[in-house]
Amino acid sequence: QVQLVESGGGWVQPGGSLRLSCAASGSIFSIDAMGWYRQAPGKQRELVATITSGGSTNYADSVKGRFTVSRDNAKSAVYLQMNSLKPEDTAVYFCNAQIRSGPKSVINFWGQGTQVTVSS
Repeated sequence: QVQLVESGGGWVQPGGSLRLSCAASGSIFSIDAMGWYRQAPGKQRELVATITSGGSTNYADSVKGRFTVSRDNAKSAVYLQMNSLKPEDTAVYFCNAQIRSGPKSVINFWGQGTQVTVSS
């Protein structure tokens, strides 16, 4: 069994910062891409940022220059540093990982989600 456990969400005032963490555990052969998605009330889930096993990153235009995604392959972990937060960043943030339990099979896993609220 594989689990993704997230932490670091909460409430912050506009302009503030938060750091999200996500660690994978269980039967893991290797991990391909990892990343973060978010879903605001009444909206579809959207990509925030992804990072490959080699460190290549991709960001949504709305967070470029404010958010930074990173990972620690030894810990099977991915992080999201969020700076200059805006009210429109308020959402449930989900960790995602493409995990291989063997050399040929890859499965897309999701964390349980962590709430980020940006308001004054």
